[in-house]
Order: sequence, then C-alpha cells, then structure tokens
Amino acid sequence: MGALSHLKVLDLSRVLAGPWASQMLADLGAQVIKIENPVGGDDTRAWGPPFMPDATGEPTAESAYFACTNRGKQSVCVDMKSAQGQQVLRELAADCDVVIENFKVGGAAKFGLDYASLSAINPRLVYCSITGFGQTGPLRERPGYDFLVQAMGGLMSVTGQPDGAAGAGPQKVGVALTDIMTGLYAIIGVLAALTERDRSGLGQHVDLALLDVTAATLANQATNYLVGGLNPTRLGNAHPNIVPYQSFVASDGHLIVAVGNDAQFRRYVAVLGLAELGEDTRFASNQLRVRNRDTLVPLLQGAMLQRSKAEWLELLEAAQVPAGPINTVAEVFQEPQIQAREMQVNVPHPLNPDLQLVGNPIKLSRTPVEYASPP
Repeated sequence: MGALSHLKVLDLSRVLAGPWASQMLADLGAQVIKIENPVGGDDTRAWGPPFMPDATGEPTAESAYFACTNRGKQSVCVDMKSAQGQQVLRELAADCDVVIENFKVGGAAKFGLDYASLSAINPRLVYCSITGFGQTGPLRERPGYDFLVQAMGGLMSVTGQPDGAAGAGPQKVGVALTDIMTGLYAIIGVLAALTERDRSGLGQHVDLALLDVTAATLANQATNYLVGGLNPTRLGNAHPNIVPYQSFVASDGHLIVAVGNDAQFRRYVAVLGLAELGEDTRFASNQLRVRNRDTLVPLLQGAMLQRSKAEWLELLEAAQVPAGPINTVAEVFQEPQIQAREMQVNVPHPLNPDLQLVGNPIKLSRTPVEYASPP
C-alpha cells in the first residue's frame, strides 16, 4: 500500500506541469485517471523524436516526452466537448479526492468542470488549477508556456554568460524547470488541502501560476533585490553570494569547485599551491572574496590549468573540498551513485518490456514509491 493509496485523482491536465504533479501522486500510490482527447490524446504523445523503441529497437508511436511524465496512470479517452463526456467526467469527479486541470482561465467552466460546478457535486473535492498567470490579475487570461514565463519571471535574466563574455546573453534553463517546479508546488498545495480536509471535511481550490512559481524560486536572487537592493545580473557559472563557487577550466576541460566556507577556501588554495591566499586580507572571508572576486578568480583559474580534471578531483576530494565533474546526461545514468539510488528503473511497457525511465527521488521507509503501470 502506497502512502497515498487511499486517494483517487482525476487528471484533466496535459503536457508537463499538471501531468508531472499527477505522476508524482501516482508514484506515491494514488489511483490516477488521466483523461485524454480521443483525437491524438495528450499533445506530448507526438512530441518526438525520440520515440520509445519496441523490443526490436524500432521506434513506436509513443514519444519519450510522454513517457517522462505519465507512468502509473489509467489513460481514458473522453470527448469533454460532448454532453455525454461531460457527464462521465462529473460522475468521476463525484468519486475522486483530487482534480488537476490546466485549462486557460474560464476554460473548464465551458464544460461544467470548473471548481464551482464540481465542488457542488463533491464538497470534499480538492481542485487544483495550473495556468500561466493564475486565476486573478491582469494577465490571467493569457496562455502561459514555460519558455515564455522563464523570460517574464526573471529566470533568464540571471542565467547565461555575463555581458562582455563570449556567448553573452540571457538563456533558458535546459529543461522546462518552471513547469516542473509548478507541478511540485501543485503537489504541496494539494497535500496541504487534503490534510486540512481531514479536519474540516471540505475541499478547496488550489490556484497555481507558472509566473508565481518562477518568481518564488528565484530564491536568494529575489531577496538580493528585495532585501539588498541589488538587481541581479548573469554570472555564468559563478554564484552571486559565494566565491569561489563556480566552474574552472583544467588542462583538459571544465569542473566545478563549490567552496562553502572559509576553512574550505584555505584547504582549496593549499591544494592549488597558493596557501598564501588563505591568509591574504583581501580574501580572508567570503564577504571579502565576493567583493574582490575579479582579483581572486583569475589567480585560481591560472593554477587550475596546471592539472587535469581527474587529478584535481582526486586532490580536492582528499582535501575535503567540494568539487565535481560536469556530466553529460549519459554520464549521469552511468554514475554508480545514481544506479545505487535506483534513479533508473525498468517499467515494462506492452510495446517494450525493457522500457527504462527515471526513478522517483523520494525514498520512504515504510511506504516506498511504486511504478504501478507504464505510461
């Protein structure tokens, strides 16, 4: 029995943010009924290549994108534009604990599937709406997309090489992080509402916006502005509040050094053969190192060029200085730690019994996650 095996979820969402949330609920044991358009299904089924290979290695019609976020669900085709389809969905909602949807604002109401309509049938229903800009505010009716909101929400303004450097300019994150974070925040909101329902007996409406989540997850960059009056800029792979905490170039490529305190800094410069920098009054504290970043970093970089990545990683690990390689995705899944943590799992699919998917990172001691069915 999974941690959430007592819950039933009606998933009216598509693409990424909503399905990411419902997949997590499914992994934790909830019964998730995913509603798809009879004409083509979820948009992401066609978002390829790559497409999932069958047992002989030939591509099928199932995209890798769809597979990343729809395991553990029962997919059902329903034409919600028809009166019959709408009645089917109302009957399902009457028997569910949670509804997740990502219609544009007002879209669900056209089908009688909005919170007001469904909560009248099932007052205990927790109803989660995911949109680009939320249910209120001047932009509420705009469609929202991860790439657009990464730009509007400030994430791209702090991602990329700094002005004047090669390749300078704002960059999006390499995955649809705003969608994914919104899906995770949606789960938090849903579980909070379900916990409160245990006391009140009533459900409620959970309103999630991609733009809100992007602003919230600016984290220290946001408070650098709100508290410190500093409007953050792009620093490439450097950190705005910690130095040295960035990538360096060794003789054969890049690696990461993440010095988090003054003791680590002194050990780091000793490994570099620059122990005197640990006593230099310009660099004695992190505050001073941030202030004198432009002087310090070139000194460190010059020393880092003297050895290979592998040599530095061995020396820095021995000195207990946090450092690591910059892995490709292929190298990530060859990493023994990833394999040991079961972050690559086999979820047999009717078209491919050896289907490999990314595992769930939540490790529960008594009610572990389960991969009940393939996408």
